[in-house]
Amino acid sequence: MHTKPGTAGPLNGLRVVEIGGIGPGPHGAMMLGDLGADVVRVERPGYDFGQEKIDFVLRNRRIVTLDLKQDSDLADLLGLVTEADVLIEGFRPGVAERLGFGPDVCTGTNPRLVYARMTGWGQSGPLAARAGHDLNYISVTGALNAIGRPGQRPTVPINLVGDYGGGSMLLVQGVLAALVERSVSGRGQVVDIAMVDGASILVQQILSLHQLGKWRAERGTNTLDGGAPFYDTYECADGKFVAVGALEPQFYRELIRGLQLDPEGLPDRDDPAQWPALRRIFTEQFRRRSRDEWTTAFETTDACVSPVLDFDEAEHHGHLAARGTRIEIDGLSQAAPAPRFARTPTPIPSAPPRHQTAVADIAAEWQTDPRS
Repeated sequence: MHTKPGTAGPLNGLRVVEIGGIGPGPHGAMMLGDLGADVVRVERPGYDFGQEKIDFVLRNRRIVTLDLKQDSDLADLLGLVTEADVLIEGFRPGVAERLGFGPDVCTGTNPRLVYARMTGWGQSGPLAARAGHDLNYISVTGALNAIGRPGQRPTVPINLVGDYGGGSMLLVQGVLAALVERSVSGRGQVVDIAMVDGASILVQQILSLHQLGKWRAERGTNTLDGGAPFYDTYECADGKFVAVGALEPQFYRELIRGLQLDPEGLPDRDDPAQWPALRRIFTEQFRRRSRDEWTTAFETTDACVSPVLDFDEAEHHGHLAARGTRIEIDGLSQAAPAPRFARTPTPIPSAPPRHQTAVADIAAEWQTDPRS
């Protein structure tokens, strides 16, 4: 079980200082904390610990408040950095330097420190100092242009592609890779994590298909973007939806069988020119039954048909419930830590803090407690 009380996780003993921010930095710090790291988040004085501000992403933290424009508070931060393994900051290039805790200062006091810089544009390039958000970073990489329906404007895919897929996941990868290298060299280093880089890596396969002439520029006309009728969503009789991912021929045969269609009379699935006709058939057929009826019909097959659930429904999905993919912390449902480790299972996450911790207490603890 990945949420076993009394376990410490594979990153037990790792000390992380996180400079407060939004988006991928906190999310990446959450994942490090989920895996057992001791994460201390630095917030500005006056931070609101009220329950209305409770954010699941801030679990597994202690929070200290420091005014980094004050010499004494900056000294407190550098005291923590001296004992830390990782520092995460998400300012525009040069801001941390101006505040007095740039990489030269921090690695000067702690040569083993992994200094992770999480930004959208990166530390170099003509846009490095400009503002931006997830949508901007995925727009210039080509990722946003590839998402949507034919003849319609690009679809905004929440902030999963830039902030998290291309941001926090790359942050965690970079931090862990630098820590592995440190185990050999004994030295930390600066890690430049940019969402434009991460989003570009995410679309690597699509970019390859495009350059091979196997991916059309028009949105919603390709196999993986909803263009193929056997890889799309369909409305059911009750107005709810199912997702169909029957890409391989053997799964497609299961889909046709489950829909009770005669394969001999269907348009050729391998001919994109016949996709509209095939889609019309599927659309009409799925509208004959409710979403849950289709779910029951397909759940013991390999047709790759699944219900499209909202967040509340997902909490009670049989498979997710059996795995414990969602857990409850302080009465609130959220994602369980992942991945899962056989020998060093992750601990049950702690709730987001509702009060600050004295920086002196953490400094004393880090200076005296032996590492695991």
